[in-house]
Amino acid sequence: MEGEISNVANYRKGIIMKMIPDKETLTIEFKSDLKKLRDQDLVDAVIGMTNTEGGILFLGVEDDGQITGVHAEHEDEIGAMALIANKTVPSVAVRAELVKGEGKNVLRIEIPMSRTIVASTDGKILRRRLKVDGTPENVPMYPYEITTRLSQLSLLDFSEQRVSDATIDDLDVNERQRLRNVIKMRKGDKSLLELSDEELDKALRLVKEENGVLYPTVTGMLLIGKEERLRELIPTAKASFQVLEGTAVRINEQFAKPLLATFEIFENYMRAWNPEREMEYGLFRIPIPEFSEAAFREGLVNAFCHRDYSVLQMVRLAIEDEGLSISSPGGFIEGVNLNNLLTVEPHGRNQTLADALKRIGLAERTGRGIDRIYEGSIIYGRPLPDYAESTERYVKLFIQRAEPDLAFTRMISNEENRMGRMLPINSLLILSTLQTKRRASVSELSEVTHISEARIKANVERLFESGLVEASGNGKARAYILSAKVYKEQDNSIGYVRQTDIDKLRYEELVLKLTRQQGYVKRDDVRTLLNVTDSQAYRVLRKLADNGRLFLKGKGRSARYELEE
Repeated sequence: MEGEISNVANYRKGIIMKMIPDKETLTIEFKSDLKKLRDQDLVDAVIGMTNTEGGILFLGVEDDGQITGVHAEHEDEIGAMALIANKTVPSVAVRAELVKGEGKNVLRIEIPMSRTIVASTDGKILRRRLKVDGTPENVPMYPYEITTRLSQLSLLDFSEQRVSDATIDDLDVNERQRLRNVIKMRKGDKSLLELSDEELDKALRLVKEENGVLYPTVTGMLLIGKEERLRELIPTAKASFQVLEGTAVRINEQFAKPLLATFEIFENYMRAWNPEREMEYGLFRIPIPEFSEAAFREGLVNAFCHRDYSVLQMVRLAIEDEGLSISSPGGFIEGVNLNNLLTVEPHGRNQTLADALKRIGLAERTGRGIDRIYEGSIIYGRPLPDYAESTERYVKLFIQRAEPDLAFTRMISNEENRMGRMLPINSLLILSTLQTKRRASVSELSEVTHISEARIKANVERLFESGLVEASGNGKARAYILSAKVYKEQDNSIGYVRQTDIDKLRYEELVLKLTRQQGYVKRDDVRTLLNVTDSQAYRVLRKLADNGRLFLKGKGRSARYELEE
């Protein structure tokens, strides 16, 4: 009887241990309750988490993960939920569960991420962050951070706001003319050119009318504001262009000019620091820049368009030995992450500014400028753009400096000419992955490209029908490679033969591995393992037997193949 009680106690303890993570993170918080945690401290912890990413709070656990148990007065789940709801504005609806152990219970509180900003009833606003050592802490949310948070949640369009102390005279007539020139050159909305200056300003929401008086908006000042007033009224509107060769600094310029003027300066610098090489295409020679101009332009537009203008940092473009990087203040907006950049619905931090840039022709009108950034690398057979260094404080795009794959570029160009249109981005990603990995299954393609398996299947089948991709194997073993036609165009027939022979070699190794595991193998085992027909399974086993790697024992239904003893 005593042993059974001990087993139950250990079982309960094991349940608690499994439910509690090893350490605190941005979304995991431990709180000691040995001395009965103050109500306000509990509420503060909840506010910090709900104002960040939400998460789970474990009451009755020390910072080092030791379970010391929840205080008896905090074992009432309903009471804890009511306390938190009553002490937060707007009320936060948490879920609390008492996890029972042997004498040491833990209160598990699930905290949702708030879609607005939450404060305590006494007006305290907190957020959660990670310290340098990786441990979390709660810190005050300052007024400028409130604007940032609302922008992240798409609840506030900072670029639509009227600029305090600005008047209509702070808009520059020369910059407005530059804007009209951009519309002409970039094939923007031609109807805008027919408008008067005032009508143009209103159409692009460069101004906001209050009591019959027009005042510049943030978008208006950013696009066509006078330089000296822009520096004074929006000191965060800064940018830098750098060229570094090893440890030598070739260019290090900083600007605080209206965006259209800044774009023009950056493009002029890029022409000087973006050399081209030529590719022969029939009777023509096609220039291939070191960095795609379309990718550079869209990356720069995104940096200025989606940056956080409440943060006193600058957009930075740097060309270094390894490649080109563009960084902008403010992390990804809520709902956007490294895995869904190409699939998430387009939405930004500064929608008014984004709309204006689209209408004048400077930004991608569909809102899928990110597609152009990826496309700019893929069509030249270069590594994909990299956002891995982005943090919650800034977004960083890195485009690696690499030699173009001219044969791959020619293949893409030939196919697009045949189709009479550009290949969709998902097809380009699949072809790029197969060019790099040589062969991949649907699940592997999905993992690399972050595209759903259903979409991968649809796109890869279209590529199969167009003769760009071939398939081998069946079921889960089905894999895809670039077709013989593609390898031939790339003058790499040897590579094609090597890829198509991999299956046969892989089949034999898989059969031998299964034989070693279970001591023998039958034809049915091979058919199931490789997902092949009965005759194909027989040929694989026969070849292994002929080569002396397996030996047949028995006949008929009892026939089996074994390794040499």
